[in-house]
Amino acid sequence: MHSLVQPHAWVALKLPSGNMRVLQVTPNTTISLGKYGSFPTNLIIHRPYHFTYELQDKKPGEDFNRLRIVPASELYSDILSSDTSSSSLGGVDSPITNDSEDVENALPTGIEYSLVDPESGAVVARTDRAELDASARQTLSMEEIEALKKDGTDAGKDLIAKLMLSHTAIDQKTQYSLAKYKLLKTKKYIRRFCVLPLDVPMLSHWQLEEKDPTKIMDMREEMIALLGCWANVHFGGEDRCENEDAETLENQEQKELDFTHGRWLVVDDTGGLLVAAMAERMGILYPFEKGRADDREEGPTSLPTHQKEFASNPDAPANPSDPPPAKAADENGDIRMDPTPLSQDPRKAPHDSKPRWNDLQVPFARSNTLTVVHPNAQPNLSFLRHFGFDATNPLQPTAGHPLATHLLTLSWLQLVDPEADSTYAAAVPNVAPETLRAWKANRRGTYHRKRRRWARVQHVVDSTRAGGFSGLVVASTMDPISVLRHAVPLLAGGAPIAVYSPSIEPLTALTDCYSIARRAAWVASPPAEALGKTAEELEHWAGSEAFPLNPTLVLGAAVQTSRARKWQVLPGRTHPLMTSRGGAEGYVFTAWRVKPAEGKVEARGKGRTRKRKVDECDAEA
Repeated sequence: MHSLVQPHAWVALKLPSGNMRVLQVTPNTTISLGKYGSFPTNLIIHRPYHFTYELQDKKPGEDFNRLRIVPASELYSDILSSDTSSSSLGGVDSPITNDSEDVENALPTGIEYSLVDPESGAVVARTDRAELDASARQTLSMEEIEALKKDGTDAGKDLIAKLMLSHTAIDQKTQYSLAKYKLLKTKKYIRRFCVLPLDVPMLSHWQLEEKDPTKIMDMREEMIALLGCWANVHFGGEDRCENEDAETLENQEQKELDFTHGRWLVVDDTGGLLVAAMAERMGILYPFEKGRADDREEGPTSLPTHQKEFASNPDAPANPSDPPPAKAADENGDIRMDPTPLSQDPRKAPHDSKPRWNDLQVPFARSNTLTVVHPNAQPNLSFLRHFGFDATNPLQPTAGHPLATHLLTLSWLQLVDPEADSTYAAAVPNVAPETLRAWKANRRGTYHRKRRRWARVQHVVDSTRAGGFSGLVVASTMDPISVLRHAVPLLAGGAPIAVYSPSIEPLTALTDCYSIARRAAWVASPPAEALGKTAEELEHWAGSEAFPLNPTLVLGAAVQTSRARKWQVLPGRTHPLMTSRGGAEGYVFTAWRVKPAEGKVEARGKGRTRKRKVDECDAEA
């Protein structure tokens, strides 16, 4: 996460009323905050987060408000002044009364109320009237208040001060009631805002409280944390890209069979919020910060140089300043780069001899990846745009984003029956280099795009069906039993499983499929359909009415929930906040993938019974 506000980044502006404004900071534009005013976006770009700004009055000839950073001493002046006043009173407590009680019956506190300018420290006004007019509490009329609002001087502080001075019962209020009244008027009239980073918790809170919670399946922040913890989502190790040498890959092939390198399988129907939360734990959510070359060259999620050039411009050579290298056609007819440069002048090279990278090279990482399975033609990962990643076009504008090489997507059709998918089954035929040079530019571009797309789809489908994933995380509206029937066989031994559901009924049925009773019944009397099948065939078993899933593939099935509630803590009035939102409770199913043992299991060791100990004692006696 960047510490400064970057251009084109998404941020959350917290207004005094408590509402959130989520927007993109586009340079050379103006941000409008409604009644609070407007300001240029360039005033907050490259400035730290969590700063509180105040919109100043418009200067003559300007149609926007300038910003002033509010210091911490001014933000917490009320708290500091209350601490000072309480210490000076020598421990004398002020009477506590309810707001609904008659103010005329309140006892005088003997405290003199005054308004102090926080900048100069001078007393603006003071009130110590003994007799009050009970018929009028606020002497300012609505017309006068609206006129003061239109003037808008001193960022609304003048209006707040006049409202407090015009209140005839200001000295009858207790410390708590006075602070509550001032806070209410400050939230309503002060022109301030705070710039907050739009991370996963902030995006989840904004979507739950102010937008449509059904888009994220009513998934609260604690549910997201439970899914990440139980699925053991973490950084999966250094990247090993697909374009490494063949000898290196062959030497590491056996190691890959025995050890997984942080590959997680995800079924996400929350618009990409779950993927964003997992990517944040894996360190691949936020794009590289511009101007920091060390992050791009030495970071574990950086791309090799030739992959950056290929992702941004497939027609560009590796180094524009170097002469174009020679090209050679391989057995598939693809044009490969020869590291030996030509001896002729590069400016005299013909136009149609522009070098290209191999279309079958796949710029995907082999470790620390997320594989998303979706039911549609394209995955719904719209929330990832708030983090600088365009899921609909991952290779062109977001080539420097870590998710461009660490996020793999495929449909359920490609996973279950890949031959039925037109993109996977229809391989683009090879074309000789001479024929390619004879084609027009748009036809050549279409041919190369189709070949690159087919290579990407084939790589994603084949690597996913090979299995060996480190964990499974599901947050889907689909039946979890049908999801786990195809997803569990793809997991490695000991991989954790975490499934989220807004209601408990689907997870209860799933837990029953992996219960101890069903597993014992399977071992004691296997179903007739499972007899004579190998262990690999039983992993992909379609299920029956008595056994919807193979209960021997999963252990430790359980369902849990968690909800963090906010409380009001006041003397004699401590209770949960009554304004908390409702919605679905949310539940998480957790389990672990196991490999069933083949054959008969026997316990071996040196067993010592109690009878043997008694015999030894008799012999010694």
